Amino acid sequence: MLDTIGPLGIVGILVLLAGIAVVAYANWIIAAGIALILAGMGLVVKSLITSMLQSFGMF
Repeated sequence: MLDTIGPLGIVGILVLLAGIAVVAYANWIIAAGIALILAGMGLVVKSLITSMLQSFGMF
């Protein structure tokens, strides 16, 4: 999976995790909420892209 997102994607994931870690240092409940929101948004985006590719007959 890491080879498909490229180096910029890996840096993005690391920055995202570092941001959640900074928030978790202040308040872990808010950090958990932010992590759940990001996971949910990722699932929604994956679903939208998959359905778009299926409508084009690519997947």
